[in-house]
Amino acid sequence: MGNHRKAKKRAAVSVGESVRTIRELQKLSQNELARRTGIPQPTISAIENGRIRLGVERAKVLARALTCHPAVLVFPGWEVELQAGA
Repeated sequence: MGNHRKAKKRAAVSVGESVRTIRELQKLSQNELARRTGIPQPTISAIENGRIRLGVERAKVLARALTCHPAVLVFPGWEVELQAGA
């Protein structure tokens, strides 16, 4: 248990911004992401613009399509830091 790390926030990035950034880095349109996930494009737009919450199930589906871990989408901007004495 002595090797755990404390997380600290690095940057102010919203969940929607992380979804958009990862989608754009992979050169995917919202329509293509919608096709890959079955999540309607207006819902993807609403997530990216912070109008609706991502939710656990949608995070899993989007993460699969974006080939990333769901935590990358749900907890954007967090970094792991070693605790003193660890």
